[in-house]
Amino acid sequence: MSRFVRALGAILGMLVGIQLASIDVGGHPLFSESPSGNFLLALWVVAWLVVGLLILPYLTIEPAGWLIRGVRALSTGEFVTAIAGLLIGLLMGLLLGLPLARFPDPYGRYLPIGVSLVLGLGMLGLTVAKRHDLADAITALGLVPDSREATSPAGAPFIVADTSAIIDGRIADVVESGFLFGTLVVPRFVLAELQYIADQSDARKRARGRRGLDILNALRRNDKIAVEISEADPPGIPEVDAKLVALAKARGAAILTNDLNLNKVAELEGLRVLNVNSLANAVKPAFLPGDQIRVHVIQEGKEPGQGVGFLDDGTMVVVEGGARRMNVEVCVGVTRVLQTVAGRMVFGQPVDE
Repeated sequence: MSRFVRALGAILGMLVGIQLASIDVGGHPLFSESPSGNFLLALWVVAWLVVGLLILPYLTIEPAGWLIRGVRALSTGEFVTAIAGLLIGLLMGLLLGLPLARFPDPYGRYLPIGVSLVLGLGMLGLTVAKRHDLADAITALGLVPDSREATSPAGAPFIVADTSAIIDGRIADVVESGFLFGTLVVPRFVLAELQYIADQSDARKRARGRRGLDILNALRRNDKIAVEISEADPPGIPEVDAKLVALAKARGAAILTNDLNLNKVAELEGLRVLNVNSLANAVKPAFLPGDQIRVHVIQEGKEPGQGVGFLDDGTMVVVEGGARRMNVEVCVGVTRVLQTVAGRMVFGQPVDE
């Protein structure tokens, strides 16, 4: 496409150069009285050819690309209100332009066009900026049913998911087990964040982003939960976490996340939080002081003499005096259990067998 536009620009530039050279200057065409007129004429045409070759893409492709990127960045609500505002503004410009066209030239020729452009662009910006107020007003008048009421049946809770919970991947297994049901709401800005991560140059980040998109596609094919891509974007809130909290409060929904900070903020706002890490910790087997478990010591602990091992479910076991039994499976008597947000830690001492 770029090559075609440049070739077209070169042809147009050459034609403009030839046309300008044919204009009479002082009763004679340009360069006609010069001894080297043909050579200068050729240079003149080549110069205009180069100008057309270089300039036309910036007059066509660049503005078109900017326009397409801008339209893609708009949500469906913004796009619809923009078109409606533009049509209303142009209609107002047409009605005002009829009496303005009766003015004498050049006012009667240019005033209707200028008024239509000002009103069209002004109404476009106004309707986009006030789209939420307009939607509330239309709903209050009863012209359009409230979509929040229509899509909130009893027994079908809404759950707003953030990027961390989707990328984690365990959400798909939780849904398959039947412990998570209702409607999973994925805001458009969360989907855009996933796409941004999937487009990163870093291989690890790119893999995590693509994994999140694959998880979403798998969830949409799962009949055990409904997935809704929400176009709602709370205005005036730049942070993604704050947008999620505002959206969950507006929908009366819970938040599904693995982000500790978002977890705390949502709880302060009085929202229900579904944390996959908390669920994983809750279903781990319970240990009481005096219980005996077997663990393979694989590394030294933070304190002198301690050894560290891990159970099959990932639970960390800190063995007092385990540093002397490195790379050996030992029987450990549980002395205490420490529950943290990051997980469960079991402390114990070796038991003589």
